[in-house]
Amino acid sequence: MYETILVTLDGTPSDRAIIEHVKQLAKLAHSRLVLLHVADGWAARTYGPDAISPEIAEDTAYLRQVRDEFQSAGIPTEAELAYGEPADQIIKWVEKKRCDLVAMSTHGHRFLADVFLGATATRVRHSISIPVLLLRAK
Repeated sequence: MYETILVTLDGTPSDRAIIEHVKQLAKLAHSRLVLLHVADGWAARTYGPDAISPEIAEDTAYLRQVRDEFQSAGIPTEAELAYGEPADQIIKWVEKKRCDLVAMSTHGHRFLADVFLGATATRVRHSISIPVLLLRAK
């Protein structure tokens, strides 16, 4: 059903909800996973893949840790670090990796915060033509 699932991670405890859910889904659907974290700090936005910062090092280590967790569960998984605006990068990687499902945790911001700040999940789901699984973090 879902050959390739793009799992977005933001490096916070809210990731656990989507990680655990997708772990079960991927096993049932025999899916391959692409983990994506978008580094959007100053160094990442300014220098892109050439950025060197403690944040980038932490993000890379976190992605490896989560990738290894999925792989040890027998789920083929790759991890990608992107740079810049999260919604734009998620949309780009959906096409680049030919994903057929996007899985992401949401933080459950309040309506006004979403209106004025823009919600990544909302932008993504209105910009792609594949299903988006949104799981609200506790």
